[in-house]
Amino acid sequence: MDNLKKNPVTMEDVAQAAGVSRMTVSRALRKDGLVSEGTRDRILKLVEKMNYVPDQAAGSLSSQRSGFIATLVPSINNVHYAGMIQALTESLESTGLQVLLGYTEYSAQREEALVESLLTRRPEAIVLPFDGHTKRTLKLLKQSRVPVFQLWEIPDKPIGYSIGFSNHDVSYNMTQELITLGYRNIAFLCETNDEWTRGAARRSGFKAAMENAGLSAHRMIRFGTPPMTIKDGHFVGKNLKQYYDDIDCVFCVSDAPAFGLITALKEQGISVPEDIGIAGFGDFEVSRYSVPDITTVKFSAREFGRVTAESIISLIEPNQGKNPPKRHKIAVENCMRGSTSRRR
Repeated sequence: MDNLKKNPVTMEDVAQAAGVSRMTVSRALRKDGLVSEGTRDRILKLVEKMNYVPDQAAGSLSSQRSGFIATLVPSINNVHYAGMIQALTESLESTGLQVLLGYTEYSAQREEALVESLLTRRPEAIVLPFDGHTKRTLKLLKQSRVPVFQLWEIPDKPIGYSIGFSNHDVSYNMTQELITLGYRNIAFLCETNDEWTRGAARRSGFKAAMENAGLSAHRMIRFGTPPMTIKDGHFVGKNLKQYYDDIDCVFCVSDAPAFGLITALKEQGISVPEDIGIAGFGDFEVSRYSVPDITTVKFSAREFGRVTAESIISLIEPNQGKNPPKRHKIAVENCMRGSTSRRR
């Protein structure tokens, strides 16, 4: 019981044990070059032996730095967001910066509340997806004086820095590719109430490509709420002819509903791609192991995290000597697979 009542070990305790000043201990923990390797090793061994835990709150008060990057994602079970967060965390590891994560559940109101809460803690930067922010969220971000990184899109008017690609243009290009294969009666499968999401930009790109090719873009199938699931795609596939009976290809807002759609069509004896072509978006794992494998839009989620980390480091580390570009375009490619084929 007496051990439980003892005060925690302080930096002063470590300094006395090492026979150095508190500043030297602080520099050793920060891997400051002013401390020799021998002294640093000796201090770090004492830190471990004495179970000393640095007080990050106190450190932030003295340095005027919070030491964390606020990061918001729509969900925590999406492999793209998971890959981005992992790469961001790994790339920031050597700097001592920590990632504080929040998830919005695809809710603009929840995002607003999280942004307000996180900004009171003065993060070094705030990272969040570009979707339909509320007016108050936009105001908070613009007035925060904190570097803002909007991911997964290249908006016309970014708040700070943007890392991603134009969802409109990428969807336009995939639709063009489908048209080149000979598809004419293409439907676009997406969510209802998607106006504030990047799915709306993909829908817009599809519509523009169809109309520019002189084809009808009226075959819009809207079902479910963001994010669209395998179950949603399966339901639509079971009832596809009730939507339109002349579809020769369905371009899905993501790979999940594309997989559900293929499964439902196969259950009805409808062959993919012989009877109908299917395309998705995102190159999720399910698209690579579906039978047939799914034509999709491919990009690296980890690249988002790596580029974001490099940009943050160059901003907050004065010895980097350069500022990141305001816009960084992530490479995207159409990955044509077995779920589509050239029409006769």
